Amino acid sequence: MRRGKAWMTKSPMVLTRFAFITGLIAASSLLVLPAAARETVVARIDGIIGPVTARFMIQTVEQAENQVAECVVFELDTPGGLDDSMRLIIKKIMASKVPVVVYVAPSGSRAASAGAFITMAAHIAAMAPGTAIGAAHPVTLGPTSGTIDTNMTAKAENDAAAFIRSIAEKRGRNIEWANSAVKDSVSLSETEALQKKVIDLIAPSLPALLDAIDGRTVTLGTNKVQLVTKGVSVINTSMNWRDELLATIANPNVAYVLFMLGLLGLYFELSNPGAILPGVVGAISLILAFFAFQTLSVNVAGILLILLAIVLFIVDVKAATHGVLTVGGVIAMFIGSIMLFDSPDPALRVSMQVVIPVVLVTTIFFMIGVWLSIRSLARRPVSGEAGLIGQEGDARTAINAKSGQVFVSGTHWNAVASAPITEGTRIKVIQVKGMTLKVEVI
Repeated sequence: MRRGKAWMTKSPMVLTRFAFITGLIAASSLLVLPAAARETVVARIDGIIGPVTARFMIQTVEQAENQVAECVVFELDTPGGLDDSMRLIIKKIMASKVPVVVYVAPSGSRAASAGAFITMAAHIAAMAPGTAIGAAHPVTLGPTSGTIDTNMTAKAENDAAAFIRSIAEKRGRNIEWANSAVKDSVSLSETEALQKKVIDLIAPSLPALLDAIDGRTVTLGTNKVQLVTKGVSVINTSMNWRDELLATIANPNVAYVLFMLGLLGLYFELSNPGAILPGVVGAISLILAFFAFQTLSVNVAGILLILLAIVLFIVDVKAATHGVLTVGGVIAMFIGSIMLFDSPDPALRVSMQVVIPVVLVTTIFFMIGVWLSIRSLARRPVSGEAGLIGQEGDARTAINAKSGQVFVSGTHWNAVASAPITEGTRIKVIQVKGMTLKVEVI
């Protein structure tokens, strides 16, 4: 009884101490384990959609997945690009473990062709004021001969239309407009796109976008996820220098200049064997140009016309046809430059502001070569048999119709003359017969 009473007497104190210790442990655990910081990964996509861009966008989505980010935002401005690269990007977006937001921005940007597909595939599609989306008609990407295969074009168009319709259906966007974007190459402004339910919202800036999508629910696979983006920390990511360089090379204007530099560099090397530098620069430029051609709609006819122009220039310099072939070369180079990239989109063709200076500089260079060639023909030869005719010298012996010796151009020669010439007389060469000079008195 005493032991029981003692325990009953001490039990309130024991319970109090136990509760106090338990509270301390709980409090300390809250201090040690803070809530994870919320982040949003943001990447800028500016230019043609190609293998380099596809790799970067896929890596960015994977980075966001690894960081368990709230979402990944792509600020997009593109004229379009390669179909295979576009499909790789869309495949990754569809399988993404984090919400993907495509934001066509800043003002003046567009999501054309492949960009329209990517925008519609995003979990949330947004546009900034003064932007556009659409013109998703497929173009032939890769080498072409300039001949349009109607059946192949129809197949590509139907395939692209079916693909964008399936994307629109999955994301709950305007299927009818998506189909017309491919079939009829129609485009919309940001306000029209919002009215037609092609996009989800218009946002003037990235912070405004993050505030606007806060609380929205998106579907990831079979799960519904609510976005919490207000006040999140923004992690900006960009291409490394290698990818930026490769993406720059894929620009049609850059690829065209590299192609021309490559051809001219090889011409210099072949004309002056051993110069080395022109050959090295030309070879590197050509390799980089052909890398870019993989992502652009290259027309083989355009390449052949440019090569023909270079050949005409070279022949004109060597054969001295007085500029006739140079004129033909200029025409061939100009037409070939315009035809080089076969795309209805001006952004995927060489700009006239690049074509004209390149053609002019190349033409001027070869015209100078032609002028020097013509000028050299007008000069009297200074070497060989032709160079000896007209040279003056001295008779070292008496000269007659059968024998004699003269000193001409620092060398002793056998000589003959129609009329006898005495030793020491100044003479002039009038004909060369093998190693014998026919001379006359000056």
